[in-house]
Amino acid sequence: MQLNWLQIMRLGLVQMALGAIVVLTTSTLNRLMVVEFALPAVLPGALVGLHYGIQLTRPRWGFISDKGGNRTRWIIGGMAVLALGALSAAFAVTLFASTPALALGLSLIAYAAIGLGVGASGTSLLALLATTTAPERRAAAATITWLMMIFGIALTAGLAGSFLDPYSPARLMSVVAVVVSGAMLLTILATGRIEQGLKVATQEPPTPFLEDLREIWAEPHARNFTLFVFLSMNAYFMQELILEPYAGLVFGFSPGASTQLSGAQNGGVFMGMLTVGIMATGLRRGSLRVWVTAGCLGSAAVLGLIALNGIGAAFAPLTPLVVGLGFFNGMFAVAAIGSMMALASDGRKRREGTRMGLWGAAQAIAAGFGGLAGAAAVDLFRLSLPDGAAFGAVFTIEAALFIASAFMAMHVLGRTSAPASPALVPGE
Repeated sequence: MQLNWLQIMRLGLVQMALGAIVVLTTSTLNRLMVVEFALPAVLPGALVGLHYGIQLTRPRWGFISDKGGNRTRWIIGGMAVLALGALSAAFAVTLFASTPALALGLSLIAYAAIGLGVGASGTSLLALLATTTAPERRAAAATITWLMMIFGIALTAGLAGSFLDPYSPARLMSVVAVVVSGAMLLTILATGRIEQGLKVATQEPPTPFLEDLREIWAEPHARNFTLFVFLSMNAYFMQELILEPYAGLVFGFSPGASTQLSGAQNGGVFMGMLTVGIMATGLRRGSLRVWVTAGCLGSAAVLGLIALNGIGAAFAPLTPLVVGLGFFNGMFAVAAIGSMMALASDGRKRREGTRMGLWGAAQAIAAGFGGLAGAAAVDLFRLSLPDGAAFGAVFTIEAALFIASAFMAMHVLGRTSAPASPALVPGE
């Protein structure tokens, strides 16, 4: 038995809950540390880096969910750890004014818990989706879950921002408590009885973790896809920390305008994801490999135009180009997730969680390294080049990485076939 559309949407609610909590820790708390408490920006950056680094445990969480015979408990348990970590991180922020040493120590523990919670819950959720979603529905399932995550991020950021004014420690704790409580309740309700109904929990004799990991790494498709994830996600995240400064330094965007530019980019991501879901599953046009490749090449082309804009070759205003970049990024991302779900079941059975964990760890490393590498490269190039050319050089490198990722996708995803049956079945 496999997931019907209602069950896929229910699991999408869990992804939405994950996004809702994480955005508080990676955005709202960062701003409070830097602005309200005048702390160096490197501090929240290092804490977010810790959160990504801890996610190297994803393969282990996937292995545990493979062997435990019940992924739901790890989804809920991971969400509980994430919620507790977010509450602790918010409380730590309120302590920086009075006891900074205690605040820093608590922050380190809290962000480590956030990384553990995201790793346990997110990896187990993706493994459950991979093992119980019909092949022809994987593109749509990836689209649904990631659009719901983006919706959760946007909704939480907007509502939390409005309720935080005027800022006070008590108000911050109240807002965070409401968000994490709602996320926990949503997760428990969304996952209730899904696994029991699908009868996917089958216990296996325990196998050592490192032995499992070695066996999976020996699988050519798993190893090659790990390298593809690392390369493509480096390209994906390289512009994350430099796009808004580029708009401000080179094009004179105000802080508000550059924030709106980020919102426009996310709107493009939303449309790109939606396009793949409709075309690949609803209209059965193109395989996941085709959509991944198209997303990579489209992203590379738009990045080239953005780079040329920085040296005065204005083919179009910056905002439409950034929307286009978001569109192709979204197309690539959701098709890559769909491919990940397909490949997770390709190989020895009951290893889907471990494979998902391996690829999640590669993504986490790339997210941290790519963003840092992009920012450091801009600083380096600005020593000898004008701002526009310096940023343009980094965007050009990012475009080259996307082109390399497209060629790699054509090889690695060769066995990911096109969807072969209708997307929606009445009554499901």
